[in-house]
Amino acid sequence: MQGVVKSYDPGTGEGVVVRDTDRSEADLADDALEGSIFRMLRQGQRVVYDLDAEGRATRLRFGSEVDMGAPAEPPTP
Repeated sequence: MQGVVKSYDPGTGEGVVVRDTDRSEADLADDALEGSIFRMLRQGQRVVYDLDAEGRATRLRFGSEVDMGAPAEPPTP
């Protein structure tokens, strides 16, 4: 799934992401940043994520419009 970070507290690690497709919200799992390049998140940051068994966002990684299947920009001449 792809979405944006709605909120993130670096002190507690708690946060919320909003899915692009239906604007549903998911809390971050305790291990959401484990094994990723992220050390912290910022509001509005685009991410790709999975949902764990409890419906929490986990395995966060960089997101982009290409990840959603949007057409790539044509190369500049």
